[in-house]
Amino acid sequence: MDKIDNMDRKILSILTKNARIPFKDVAEECGVSRAAVHQRVQHLIEEGVITGSGYFVNPKSLGYTTCTYVGIQLEKGSMYKTVVERLYNIPEVIECHYTTGGYSILAKLYAKDNEQLMHLLNEQIQTIPGVVSTETLISLEQGLKREVPIHYEIENGEK
Repeated sequence: MDKIDNMDRKILSILTKNARIPFKDVAEECGVSRAAVHQRVQHLIEEGVITGSGYFVNPKSLGYTTCTYVGIQLEKGSMYKTVVERLYNIPEVIECHYTTGGYSILAKLYAKDNEQLMHLLNEQIQTIPGVVSTETLISLEQGLKREVPIHYEIENGEK
C-alpha cells in the first residue's frame, strides 16, 4: 500500500462523513478538480485504503431485533479458517474476528428473536467441527459506530 498524502486524508475525511457527497463538492472543498478527486479515490480503492461504499440497512427494519456477539472457543487455533468458512455460510453472521484471550473467534450476528438465536447457536454454530464452546453476549444498544479518525493538515495548522 502506497503512503497516502495530506490531500488523500482530506478526501477520506470528507467521504467518511458523507459517502454520497458528489465529487464536485469534495473537489471544491479540497481546492482541486473533480477529475483529481476521482483519480485519487480510484487509487485509494485500488490500494485497498477504501474497502467499500454503499448503503447501510438497519437490521431492525428487516425484523432482526437481536444483535449478538458470540465468543467461540476452538479445539485448535489452526482450525480458524475452516470454521470461518462454515460461519460464512450462515447469513445472520455478519462479522468474524480472530482474537486473543478467551476466544479464538468473536462473531457478530443478528437474529429475529431468541428462538432463532438459539437455533443459530445450537444447530449451526455449535455443530461446526472444531468448535468447543460458545459464549453469547446480547447487545442491548449500539451506543457508538464510526470510522477511525483521519487527521490532515490545513493551511499552516493541524486538524
